[in-house]
Amino acid sequence: MGFICGFSIATGAAARLVSGYDSYGNICGQKNTKLEAIPNSGMDHTQRKYVFFLDPCNLDLINRKIKSVALCVAACPRQELKTLSDVQKFAEMNGSALCSYNLKPSEYTTSSKSSVLCPKLPVPASAPIPFFHRCAPVNISCYAKFAEALITFVSDNSVLHRLISGVMTSKEIILGLCLLSLVLSMILMVIIRYISRVLVWILTILVILGSLGGTGVLWWLYAKQRRSPKETITPEQLQIAEDNLRALLIYAISATVFTVILFLIMLVMRKRVALTIALFHVAGKVFIHLPLLVFQPFWTFFALVLFWAYWIMTLLFLGTTGSPVQNEQGFVEFKISGPLQYMWWYHVVGLIWISEFILACQQMTVAGAVVTYYFTRDKRNLPFTPILASVNRLIRYHLGTVAKGSFIITLVKIPRMILMYIHSQLKGKENACARCVLKSCICCLWCLEKCLNYLNQNAYTATAINSTNFCTSAKDAFVILVENALRVATINTVGDFMLFLGKVLIVCSTGLAGIMLLNYQQDYTVWVLPLIIVCLFAFLVAHCFLSIYEMVVDVLFLCFAIDTKYNDGSPGREFYMDKVLMEFVENSRKAMKEAGKGGVADARELKPMVGGDEEVAALQEFHFHFLSLSVFTDCTSSGEAFVICITQDVLLFLFVCLPITWMAEFLSQLRPPSVKVS
Repeated sequence: MGFICGFSIATGAAARLVSGYDSYGNICGQKNTKLEAIPNSGMDHTQRKYVFFLDPCNLDLINRKIKSVALCVAACPRQELKTLSDVQKFAEMNGSALCSYNLKPSEYTTSSKSSVLCPKLPVPASAPIPFFHRCAPVNISCYAKFAEALITFVSDNSVLHRLISGVMTSKEIILGLCLLSLVLSMILMVIIRYISRVLVWILTILVILGSLGGTGVLWWLYAKQRRSPKETITPEQLQIAEDNLRALLIYAISATVFTVILFLIMLVMRKRVALTIALFHVAGKVFIHLPLLVFQPFWTFFALVLFWAYWIMTLLFLGTTGSPVQNEQGFVEFKISGPLQYMWWYHVVGLIWISEFILACQQMTVAGAVVTYYFTRDKRNLPFTPILASVNRLIRYHLGTVAKGSFIITLVKIPRMILMYIHSQLKGKENACARCVLKSCICCLWCLEKCLNYLNQNAYTATAINSTNFCTSAKDAFVILVENALRVATINTVGDFMLFLGKVLIVCSTGLAGIMLLNYQQDYTVWVLPLIIVCLFAFLVAHCFLSIYEMVVDVLFLCFAIDTKYNDGSPGREFYMDKVLMEFVENSRKAMKEAGKGGVADARELKPMVGGDEEVAALQEFHFHFLSLSVFTDCTSSGEAFVICITQDVLLFLFVCLPITWMAEFLSQLRPPSVKVS
């Protein structure tokens, strides 16, 4: 990627990107050399520093460029120019000719070629883009047209214009609500540190109240707005009111369905939280001893932003590099010939790989710090900064490990993205069978990617514990996970669900605040899009923060599994685990002892929270409800594609859900020997 950036800069692309160039190959703001057989090339544009497009709103989305003649001008028109006389007056007063180089300002109003060589009227007010010297329209109408071209499902252009105006009118509220979601995420992280033992129940109660409250408020607002008088309002306000009423109805129905599903899931999982609560409590202690863990999302986001900025700049360099070529219209385009024209493919692969590499570095850093905490018996002897010590070990010893792990994810992600691109290009053209096969392949690759992500994270933990290479660590982690398959399923299900409740709490709180604030602007603002933007941002922020907590819990579980595998609490083989986890182990033994049927020896075995048969039965029950819900959803929403959707659900059930159940039952029968206490 460094070679690509250096090549694009060395071939002069940097000057064309920053200063801009006109349709004849001249770079604005400097003297240019004459290009062979290209008219109007080789001009001196020292005084003309800005690129001006005659028709800036004429966008070619397929080729990702503006289909307009570009000229170098001395100044951008800061006010709208409605007639050619205004264009001529602007050129005479500012010395900035907005028509073609072949047309003098005195001929703007008299020449018959003015309609072709001059900008499209009215000329919108524009301002130069900082650092890039392009005149960009300041009015959002161009951007609305661009959005209309992208959002193909909007048949009424006025709807999109109202949505965009709603975003622009509510931008202060949107910014404030985004900051609110950030503050709520920070507060939740701080609260987790001190009340982790009761966090599960607190989150459950708050989510119940929040979902009920949000659903009730939405239905109340819908009923209130439906009963409001509509005789005294204007037709434009009536249209806005109808849009808001329709949006409220959709939100209220969605919130009701979500609340019902949430209640059912919580009802099923209420008894499977013992080890999860213990791990959450220890994770809270980890954050107390390692407070810098809270700031890991900031450093990771900062690193990703820097890399993405570099990647976009290099991509822009590539877009302006190459040799000048004359197109069909007689204008100049810069194109790369030969094998170098495929460099952007490698550049895209680099985007995926390096992004995954940065995320893997975060996982390795967190794993190293938590492993140091877990396997230090006396917490007073922890390093002064375990996070920095983990970063130091990562840079010195484990960069190859995270590079290999991130590359494996890249190898799976790229085919999935290619299939998604093919599916989007063939949408509406392929037959039902091809659509079903494509979606099935995409789903399988997505599942494989998620499994590899989870295995990689545990491999990084094994690397932090044993300092082994990636393949050895992945094998060791896989063996540990298979030996504790039922625990892994339970903890990931319950733990991830609890953290998901935290994300839902932040999204519901931010969304509820947004509903109350935007409700005051319902007479002149369509707030469907602002509310969606706020909720998506709130979920993204909550996910960034709570994903760190999720990583800590996963690392603690693997450390706990390894601890119980190689230690049994006897002298010389003492546990490293925290007292809370020790209490869980003792309670498990007491529960087995009270069961009484296995004898004393069996009562002293370290066994899972519930029996294998119970877990298998729970999985079977869940899969039955899953298939029933999928079929019901297909019946209500699929329409003419009902058969195809049913086929997809049955395939997913047969090739994903049933194998999981069979594997769980097989592992429950082949459980490794339990650890005995001497």
